[in-house]
Amino acid sequence: MWRRRTRPPTPAGRRWSAASAIRCANDCRASSSRGSGVAARSSSARGALRVSRPPRCVVAIDQGTTGSTVLVFDHVGRVIGRAYSEFTQHFPRPGWVEHDPEEIWRVTLRVLRQACRRARVQARDVAALGITNQRETTVLWDRGTGKPVHRAIVWQDRRTAPLCEALRARGAEAQVREKTGLVLDPYFSGTKLRWLLEQVPRAAARARRGELCFGTIDTWLVWRLTGGKVHATDATNASRTLLYDIHARAWDAALCALLEVPEAVLPTVHPSSGEFGQTTADVLGASVPIAGIAGDQQAALFGQGCVDAGMAKNTYGTGCFLLLNTGDRPVRSDHGLLTTIACDARGGPAYALEGSVFIAGAAIQWLRDGLGLLRKAAESERLARTVDSSLGVYLVPAFVGLGAPYWDPDARGALLGLTRGVSRAHVVRAALESLAFQTRDVVEAMAADAGEPLRTLRVDGRAAANGFLMQFQADLLGVPVERPRVVETTAMGAAFLAGLGTGFWRSQADLVRVRRIDRRFRPRMRSETRDALYRGWQAAVDRVRSRTTSA
Repeated sequence: MWRRRTRPPTPAGRRWSAASAIRCANDCRASSSRGSGVAARSSSARGALRVSRPPRCVVAIDQGTTGSTVLVFDHVGRVIGRAYSEFTQHFPRPGWVEHDPEEIWRVTLRVLRQACRRARVQARDVAALGITNQRETTVLWDRGTGKPVHRAIVWQDRRTAPLCEALRARGAEAQVREKTGLVLDPYFSGTKLRWLLEQVPRAAARARRGELCFGTIDTWLVWRLTGGKVHATDATNASRTLLYDIHARAWDAALCALLEVPEAVLPTVHPSSGEFGQTTADVLGASVPIAGIAGDQQAALFGQGCVDAGMAKNTYGTGCFLLLNTGDRPVRSDHGLLTTIACDARGGPAYALEGSVFIAGAAIQWLRDGLGLLRKAAESERLARTVDSSLGVYLVPAFVGLGAPYWDPDARGALLGLTRGVSRAHVVRAALESLAFQTRDVVEAMAADAGEPLRTLRVDGRAAANGFLMQFQADLLGVPVERPRVVETTAMGAAFLAGLGTGFWRSQADLVRVRRIDRRFRPRMRSETRDALYRGWQAAVDRVRSRTTSA
């Protein structure tokens, strides 16, 4: 049975009230004014105004894999300002993916200022800043100069596969799985950091002397936003590094030794909601509290209001990311899922099961860009509705192998069941249905691990706007599918965490009132039909599986 999480005391420091945040902000501005001349006096004056006018918004930075988005939310959860900008993707070798941390910082700062201008808000109007980020992407920089020693190694990067294999051969997998809830895979930060320490000249020695800082993208942004004063992360991001014991909720010395990572490079870990630090005055014209941080998928889980055990969300993007809140109980998966840190109703640590589907919306992009079957991805819904079924066609989009629950990197994609009567519409429908089938694969694994069936699935992401897909998902799962009005739930989750951390929103009850439902899709398909369709999918997956895996 599920147990509601009771949040234990945490070592992360106090939660801020709005008043204490304002006092702290004014203290920082007063301190900076002693050596800053006219600019400082102007900043101090703005601080005085801020006391007389309560904050009216929370700002969320959503730092993603291809770009940075900033949304400004008012007290009732409306988006009153937004900005987005992409940055450069670097592919120095096959399987390698890198970002320039300095470019990420410049782009993020620019869109932060743009969004605030478009919302017509100044620093005194902002109760807090929240950050959500692409997880696992790894940055290593000089503690003294703040300069990165190498480009960031992105979560998609596979260069450390040989290291992971070597660690598995040494029998390290069981230790890693027991402490972190993860598997030994290049996806996670720890082996990326090990690579940087080995390959960047003198990096290992400098790290041991405490001259270098490691962080995921949230940590890098906090460092830059605070002018190098704060080296911190939150528990959700720490839990994706292979270095963090999710049971003790602390960096683990044995894991650090396994990956040859000096503990001196690691950031301080805080709960996701609460005090992280203050921005420098030059970011927005006056300092603003940073009061919420979470990795993108955990932020989406929180933004969807999935704060109690048994609640789940699915984000439909390039891939799919399903998280099921398991409350205060870390559930070890025997069915190909990951155990990770999430957030409880107050933004403190909870646990979740996670399943990652590698190819979801990317399958529709492939139909458009690779096969030319679509001019725009949005056409897929209209085309799918022109036929009554996929006519027995199954698309298994294992273009980069299969993720959860199979974890089969050698599987290859296939389009099965073709007959003379199959048209473009049938293929497009089969591609959309593949997203729902892969989601059911993960939901079945979650139910088996957690011991309870799913009751409702909350959805977000760009593909969640596809009404055909959402109805088919409800039909295939046999449970309601709930779509929010604001689909940028990663940013909303970061905003909620920051707002709770400063008292802008006082409780989860406030957030329930803010979160609005756009549509609830209820299952209409007979159980015999859904099960027959799913058996066909399972047979199709079995056809593409490699014979070298046993998952």
